[in-house]
Amino acid sequence: MRFRDPGLVRGLMIGALRHGLAAAGHQASTTVAGAALGSFRPEGAPSIPYRPTNSAPGFSAWRAGGWTPAPPRGPPPSLPGLQALSARVEPGLEEPAADYQPAPTAEVFDPLDQPLGAARAQLHETYILAQTRDGFVIVDQHAAHERLVYEQMKDQIAAGGVARQALLIPEVVSLDPAEAERVAARAGELAELGLVIESFGPGAVLVRETPALLGEVEVQGLIKDIADDLAENDQALALKERLGEVCGTLACRGSVRAGRRLTAAEMNALLRRMEATPHSGQCNHGRPTYVELKLNDIEKLFGRR
Repeated sequence: MRFRDPGLVRGLMIGALRHGLAAAGHQASTTVAGAALGSFRPEGAPSIPYRPTNSAPGFSAWRAGGWTPAPPRGPPPSLPGLQALSARVEPGLEEPAADYQPAPTAEVFDPLDQPLGAARAQLHETYILAQTRDGFVIVDQHAAHERLVYEQMKDQIAAGGVARQALLIPEVVSLDPAEAERVAARAGELAELGLVIESFGPGAVLVRETPALLGEVEVQGLIKDIADDLAENDQALALKERLGEVCGTLACRGSVRAGRRLTAAEMNALLRRMEATPHSGQCNHGRPTYVELKLNDIEKLFGRR
């Protein structure tokens, strides 16, 4: 079968696939969560296949547009004496007048009401444990940040180019002569992606600038990854036509690595950025960035329901 306009047919197919993946790709993590719960079994209990319940939708449903924030619950129970007025009279403090009206207080932001909740701990310097109103979320910090960097890089390219940062001391990367020539031949295209290089004799390239959003990046490994990518793929294919692969390579090298200890502020900032970034439920390689477990299902494991 031959088409009169094969380019049009190809465009229609790619458009349909992208639309389908964009609509459902970020829901993979809930499937993983069901499989994870299915593998848990109390010691000595009979093996019963896990069947997920119709619990309230979480982050996946929120990304699909069907999530609405749960109404805030009442104020937390106070400890005895915490809210009671002091029986002592402090010097300089007087009782307020009868017509005194306290100033309105601003609405308190509670991360528990957010789709990915509040960060509570970091496990094995790799996974972020966050608490939500009706369960908890486990986030792979490297996979999640890799996706965030990837999406940010795409936005910068669409806006006219990736912001660059100059290296204080340009770094020389040694390669095979064929690899060095192959990478140097793409210097113009790499510059549009925020990576400024030039030939440095046979078998080496000099790196002068790197994408600013990557922060401190391991230049040697990054250039060698790009050289391998160019060797494995069609050299005649423009880098812009393989934007996903190249940006993925750059993002992977510039992301928060597994094994790095994060502060509570850094973990919560990562969760908030995930909520604001499209397709953040999957990394660039198609793996889930988080697993969401509902409290109802956890309680069933312990026989509480």
